[in-house]
Amino acid sequence: MNQDHLVVYEKIYNQYFSMVLNLCRGFMKGDRDLAYDLTHDVFINVWNALPGYRADASYKTWIYRIAVNTCLLQIRKEKNKVRVPLEAAIHTTESEGHSDSTENEKILYKAIGRLDEVDRLMIMMVLEEVEYEEIARIIGITENNLRVKIHRIKAKLKTLIEDEQRIG
Repeated sequence: MNQDHLVVYEKIYNQYFSMVLNLCRGFMKGDRDLAYDLTHDVFINVWNALPGYRADASYKTWIYRIAVNTCLLQIRKEKNKVRVPLEAAIHTTESEGHSDSTENEKILYKAIGRLDEVDRLMIMMVLEEVEYEEIARIIGITENNLRVKIHRIKAKLKTLIEDEQRIG
């Protein structure tokens, strides 16, 4: 490890941590603890990949690709695990949740969690205010195709949020 590597990593970490955390939170359906764990996995992958960074893309695009790949890998792992209902595993109260999450955020992330993986990725990048051109490049589609998909995702998300509000 050289000093330049460490300095670049620290800058990347400080600049992109919240962006990656929000992306991971979307993939983890709003679960902050899982999102933090996954964010740390992303930055471990960033650290390991940093010596091979070739500047073909901006750091932001490069980190998004690493984050998305890490999230997708985690989702695949999760699909193969056997789930035990939370109530059977742990007895907790509602008050033990994170107080910094508003009810609207919880509803939003639950709704986002019900989207398919690619839709979830796209809407999380939109929420992070990533330029459409960059999102299209990351996803590998044209910008016009992206705009159509985002419009459809927003409509679907609106319905899912309304469903969550009725249920909740």
